Amino acid sequence: MRNGNIITIEKLSKSFPIGGGEFTALSGIYLTFEKGEFSGIVGPSGSGKTTLLNILGSLDTPSEGQTNVLGRASTQMNPKVAAKLRKQHIGFIFQTYNLLPVYTVYENVEFPLLLLKKTAAERKKAVLEALEWVGLTDKIKSKPSQLSGGESQRVAIARAMVKKPDLVLADEPTANLDAENSHHILQTMEKLNQELQTTFVFATHDEKVIGYLRRIIRLEDGKVVSDENIKK
Repeated sequence: MRNGNIITIEKLSKSFPIGGGEFTALSGIYLTFEKGEFSGIVGPSGSGKTTLLNILGSLDTPSEGQTNVLGRASTQMNPKVAAKLRKQHIGFIFQTYNLLPVYTVYENVEFPLLLLKKTAAERKKAVLEALEWVGLTDKIKSKPSQLSGGESQRVAIARAMVKKPDLVLADEPTANLDAENSHHILQTMEKLNQELQTTFVFATHDEKVIGYLRRIIRLEDGKVVSDENIKK
């Protein structure tokens, strides 16, 4: 990592083959993110924001240029190294929750810690703490089918945060929620950002999310058109 940045993006482009040609989703992106940011990649559908988030999370690779995320350069990461980076240091929050339906709330939140081979005592302490953060200690034994949309997303946040990751990537995390639940979710993430200094990067076009961001990076047609720090 250079100059204290936890993410550096240089000359990043991403293209996908379509028919006999190709579609350029991202073109010539240069960005840096510092530890503890609460920032968002903002733009309409098709602007490239989810593609950029996937590359930051090592779920995809650039066609040109490179990223350096938490000291790991995309040009030097094989699938095994990328999986280890995600497992140990990155939390993901998606609009569809992605909870495992046959598991309880406790077991869903515990799952990332099983991958890290934590002891039972370590897992219990971390899971109870994470569920306390999101106000769901009374739902430990519930299954996802017994939860509301807002509760399900709070479980997803707890699961993303339980290992205290350095970076959380959130893709349209409020898309399926009403205004009240959206604000509750965003206030929870804002609180965790401030208390744990976890870096949050959102991909969104939701004005409710945008209202909480302290930095707004706007994408149009795969290019950065503005990058603004917001005073709170």
